[in-house]
Amino acid sequence: MHTHSARSGLLFALCGFALLSCGDAVIKSIAGAWPGTAVAALRYSVGATGLGMFLLIKEGRRGFALPNPRIQLMRGAAVAAATILFFSSIFLMPLAEATAIGFTTPMITALLSALFLKERTSKATWFASLIAFAGVLIILRPNVAALGWVALMPLAAAICMSLMMMGNRAVAGQGSPLLMQFLVASIAVPFVLGAAIIGHFSGFEPLHVGVPDWTVVARACIVAVSASFAHWLIFMGTTRASAAEIAPMTYAQLLIAMALGILLFGDWPDLTSLLGSAIIIGAGLYLWHQKPS
Repeated sequence: MHTHSARSGLLFALCGFALLSCGDAVIKSIAGAWPGTAVAALRYSVGATGLGMFLLIKEGRRGFALPNPRIQLMRGAAVAAATILFFSSIFLMPLAEATAIGFTTPMITALLSALFLKERTSKATWFASLIAFAGVLIILRPNVAALGWVALMPLAAAICMSLMMMGNRAVAGQGSPLLMQFLVASIAVPFVLGAAIIGHFSGFEPLHVGVPDWTVVARACIVAVSASFAHWLIFMGTTRASAAEIAPMTYAQLLIAMALGILLFGDWPDLTSLLGSAIIIGAGLYLWHQKPS
């Protein structure tokens, strides 16, 4: 039975995950109007500026520190790559399918941590990871046939997010949550800007950064604000309820992404994508059930 505090924590987390799905839907609506590299560059430029202002107001100049610069650089580069890959994938694939593949991030993180950080990994983690990977293959198979190897972008994005998660563990406790959020956003900026510039001069037409319509800029700015607010809501949720209680709520993000895909883009999931998504969710819930509260 949940306490009032735990219930409010679950509500905070649910709102945060729902907001993330709404932001992804806004990003998908930009498809064809502006390249994913440019959207990512604007999103992080606006986000880093806003977070920097909040950090200055809340913690003053002393709040701007750079603990463990190499790890911070890895965090920024990883989230920049993950964002560009994920934005590009939802331009090309149904929102729910790209989101479902993104749910392999916790399991990939556990496996990479075992390989590189020598963290102990349980048999349940290995089993859940193999099952989740089977779900990913089921989702990817028709997309690879239709789109080619670019359909692997959401999986590559999940791997990059896992690298960022490993970086988060390495710098845990070395600064306030606001500082850590500001650092990852601000360090990502030169990477996404560089990617946008390289794409623009590559001669590849889909990456050409023209002057966008004001509505495109407005939507990218909305995502910058909503994503930061969503992460704050999720953080507030974790202060009121345990991580074990909140973990299953993450899958509401997939259900919302599926609903938005149907309502806004007419992306009705087929049996293959539903099966793959169900397998990934099942693997995640199995792993959550195996862990102590």
